[in-house]
Amino acid sequence: MSSELEFTRLRHLRETADIRRNNAETSLSVSELAYPIFVTLGSGIQRPIDAMPGQFQMSVDVAVKQVEAAHKTGIDKVLLFGLPQHKDSVGSSAKDAGEAVQAATRQLKRELPDVTVITDVCLCEYTDHGHCGIVTPDGEVDNDATLPLLAAAAVSHAEAGADIVAPSAMMDGQVAAIRADLNESGFEKTRLMGYSAKYASSFYGPFREAAGSAPQFGDRRSYQMSSTQSDEAMLEIEADIAEGADYIMVKPALAYLDIIRRASERFPEPPLAAYNVSGEYSAIKAAAANGWLDERGAAMEALIAIKRAGADLIITYFAPDAAHWLDQ
Repeated sequence: MSSELEFTRLRHLRETADIRRNNAETSLSVSELAYPIFVTLGSGIQRPIDAMPGQFQMSVDVAVKQVEAAHKTGIDKVLLFGLPQHKDSVGSSAKDAGEAVQAATRQLKRELPDVTVITDVCLCEYTDHGHCGIVTPDGEVDNDATLPLLAAAAVSHAEAGADIVAPSAMMDGQVAAIRADLNESGFEKTRLMGYSAKYASSFYGPFREAAGSAPQFGDRRSYQMSSTQSDEAMLEIEADIAEGADYIMVKPALAYLDIIRRASERFPEPPLAAYNVSGEYSAIKAAAANGWLDERGAAMEALIAIKRAGADLIITYFAPDAAHWLDQ
């Protein structure tokens, strides 16, 4: 080839690790990660979740120690899911001040006040039928009848000290109902993160084992979004912002990177969270366990992809591991 041939040498920007770091267009910080955990009442409980290797159902005392260890690596945000002692048709335990989410919130804010506690607000873990709201005699989820129950649960979380309440039931008007009850109850400063564009996804499978929240009949497609929808996601996000959401969310993350990108460009405010869900986590863990891919490399590549798409906050079960990897 002629020595006179001229072309751009972009490889010069990739030749060494130092050059690659200096020219990185996207960077990930531990402050952009939130760690989801599953809490229950009792003492000394740490039950492995078979479908989610490395994750556990934990009693409050164990969970607090786990969060303390994560906090030492820089993780300063946790998302709590509760495993209740009692289930019924209306999820009445969700608002019980003595339940695990409320108990964990109180203890975390007492012992680790610098940790931001986010609480999931839904009824699926608390109902005996596994749906996210009240079910009518004909098997339909009653949107409007569910709203006061979600609001009552959110207020109980705020009373326990939650910094952010995060309604995930995908009931129309849930953000407005919760914001109104929080304000009326004196919790104007409690922030609200809407699970704004939450899709009906096969990637939730491992979570339903972890949280004991699988529906006992039917599915959730009548209230969670279809994977075919993109414009509708923008309408859902716009509605949550109008109703007073301080944060918005796209869930799942990896299968919906286009939605994250579109939301980040259309709604530069408020901050955008993306949930790297259980099935996305478990798929990487399973493939790594079989030697099919490198866990650290695949996990970090996935997290960078979510950040590159436009997420401001990534909720991920990889959070403690990612904190160690980023430190290294």
